Amino acid sequence: MLEKLLRLDLKLFFRINNQWQHPVLDAIVPWLREPFVWAPLYLFLGLFVTINYKWRGFWWIAFFLITFGLGDQISLYIKEAVGRIRPCRDPLLQHYVRVLVVYCPGSGSFTSSHATNHFALGTFCFLTFRHISKWYASLFFIWAFMISYAQVYVGVHYPLDVAGGAVLGIFIGLLSGGFFQRRIRLEHELTP
Repeated sequence: MLEKLLRLDLKLFFRINNQWQHPVLDAIVPWLREPFVWAPLYLFLGLFVTINYKWRGFWWIAFFLITFGLGDQISLYIKEAVGRIRPCRDPLLQHYVRVLVVYCPGSGSFTSSHATNHFALGTFCFLTFRHISKWYASLFFIWAFMISYAQVYVGVHYPLDVAGGAVLGIFIGLLSGGFFQRRIRLEHELTP
């Protein structure tokens, strides 16, 4: 069963990395991985909650950072425990992998920290902002998916790595967002 899953994972990796490509995507997708692309969104959210929700906004920022920290540390721990080699570092595959980034990280491949972190933050944001608009709050999942997909497209992760990271991130986001919603909540003090 595991061998069959890993074969399917490898097959899907080569589809995304080698076949489902386009020069325009080659120019855009690597940028999705970079912090300077997604950090402005998170900075905007921090400003938005502090301006509109006062002290609750500061608690939101604290939980946002805790969510990120938990996702990052748990993902790193799993990477070390599993020890899966990244496709861009695998000596049997690296000549067939299109690596679209300058550097192939030396850390393990499973789970993707980008996927874990962004799905954790996306879930947290969805739970805490859905009182404003469920549709807009759902966009956080599309954002997390795009960043996760980019990991496979540029050749640094397998699809199973980002899927595992997404599941882990959603679980962490549900825990932190659920706790925040039960104890603090934003929607009590939105200024007109």
